[in-house]
Amino acid sequence: MEPASQQSSRRYLLTLSLGALGVVYGDIGTSPLYALRECFRGHHAVPPTPENVLGILSLIFWSLVVIISVKYLVLVMRADNHGEGGILALMSLAGARGDGGRGRRAILIGLGLFGAALLYGDGMITPAISVLSAIEGLEVATPIFSPFVVPITVIVLIGLFFLQKVGTARVGAMFGPVMMIWFAVIALLGVMQIVREPNVVGAVNPEHAVRFFIENGMKGFFVLGAVFLCVTGGEALYADMGHFGAKPIRIAWFTIVFPSLVLNYLGQGALLLHNPQATDHPFFHMGPEWTRFPLVVLSTIATVIASQAVISGAFSLTRQAVQLGYSPRLQVRHTSAREIGQIYIPSVNWMLMLCSIGLVVAFHESTALAAAYGVAVTATMAITTALLALVEHERWNWSVITVLTVTIPLLVIDLAFFAANAIKIHEGGWFPLAVGIVVFTLMSTWRTGRHILNERLASQSLSIELFLRDLASNVIHRVPGTAVFMTRQPEGIPTSLLHNIKHNKVVHQRTVLLSVQVEETAYVVEEERYQWRDLGYGIYRLVARFGFMEDPNIPELFARLKVPAKFEPMATSYFLGRETLIATRAPGMAIWRERLFAWMMRNASSASQYFCLPPNQVIELGAQMEI
Repeated sequence: MEPASQQSSRRYLLTLSLGALGVVYGDIGTSPLYALRECFRGHHAVPPTPENVLGILSLIFWSLVVIISVKYLVLVMRADNHGEGGILALMSLAGARGDGGRGRRAILIGLGLFGAALLYGDGMITPAISVLSAIEGLEVATPIFSPFVVPITVIVLIGLFFLQKVGTARVGAMFGPVMMIWFAVIALLGVMQIVREPNVVGAVNPEHAVRFFIENGMKGFFVLGAVFLCVTGGEALYADMGHFGAKPIRIAWFTIVFPSLVLNYLGQGALLLHNPQATDHPFFHMGPEWTRFPLVVLSTIATVIASQAVISGAFSLTRQAVQLGYSPRLQVRHTSAREIGQIYIPSVNWMLMLCSIGLVVAFHESTALAAAYGVAVTATMAITTALLALVEHERWNWSVITVLTVTIPLLVIDLAFFAANAIKIHEGGWFPLAVGIVVFTLMSTWRTGRHILNERLASQSLSIELFLRDLASNVIHRVPGTAVFMTRQPEGIPTSLLHNIKHNKVVHQRTVLLSVQVEETAYVVEEERYQWRDLGYGIYRLVARFGFMEDPNIPELFARLKVPAKFEPMATSYFLGRETLIATRAPGMAIWRERLFAWMMRNASSASQYFCLPPNQVIELGAQMEI
């Protein structure tokens, strides 16, 4: 008889695996709706001859094996930063914030930020193409619904994004059982068609893929842009690792998702071997005619779920960007007391909703959207491969030969998919690239602006020696109580304290100079949480350290401090500096970027809210600062 703790742990693992099925695999799980269809119907389609059908099926099968099973599930998900995934976590592991030279760090940061920025374009397109492709199934059932496809899609998308506020855990609990039904249905549909044309199973032989390229030449190469649609969602899978953990995600893939996808793609291929005219919507032609409407309903629900992977991935990515200093503070709501990675960011949610709806209205059909899909994701996947190579060599201590043996084939595949998708830039692929450039500009501007601002503040601060000398001479009046002055610099006297002395003419009997540092690891062990120094005359310096997936709760930190000084929570005042920035032509950034940085500073969420400070104990001291 198993101990109760093991039974509970196993149930929890199965629950997480079911939740991962609903949240993580929605995107890749609904790709059969459009991936194979676009190979024979899209802008660079090939005729559905038996040779082409088997060749494309072989490409799809080996793409799922190499990119998802090997690259992401086996390799990339090993590169977890204390359980957290995503390209920014990988960038930190690769040493972007550590030693190795300024130029090297700048390149790593640039690659990581651009790869992360591109994922926002993917997050906008995935809900649009997934839901739209499902609703288009109504046209297969009857053309009467053609005028209503776009309006119905918009309504479904609005419902999806409004559902996000209930949290990933509850969404996963709702979506997991539905996706179980979805994968069972698509596997059954595939088996029904494979039985009619069992020869289609031979497509798993890679010779068919090689022969496809030989016979079709460059046209066959361009079809890779449509083949790639079968693996979109791989990067979001990695970004969502913090929500569920690597083990539940792997269990769900190898036991349910991968077998179901392979059976369905082979079934679609068997259908086309039997009926080449079914290329308009092979997925909806797989079942008997009476199944059309039930399939549309089920696929619509499944594609709503498909969008969940990139939406929750965007939440995780944004939170990491805020904590690592690449984005202004944003309101983050926790939706689970047990899983710290399950969050909801309202501003990101509404931005994705508006852009997804805009894409549906602008492109009207999923085939047109497919032209915009893939460019950004392939670029991000190539960047992920490059960063992973550094992690393999520097973190895992792999030899150069081993790293090259693994990296070169993966990079060749990534770049081949990117090249095949690059021809679609003028057909709509420019959109995710444009989104990526805008987000990259915002992130890099924020990071550079913060660096310049810190330098300006440091130049105006007073040395601790001069300040303590003034305190010793009793020039400054002391008042009872505790004051905490938050500062970006772990040395010198912060300008907020100097402004307080200038205006209020006093210093509290206990004054803490608090600096918060966000480390490149996801979580900081408690033994390294803070550093405390008694500077004398009732002045203390506290350096607090948090991981990029932790919330910097300052009152909670003070409650756990083990120091000689005693703090009364209700008798503690928190002083924050609030700078009003003035753009100048001083060396640093271009004037337009300085104005952009100033705008971002004005619109950042409150520091008191971000650090969980009690509102009635916070005092903000404003100052104008030229940058």
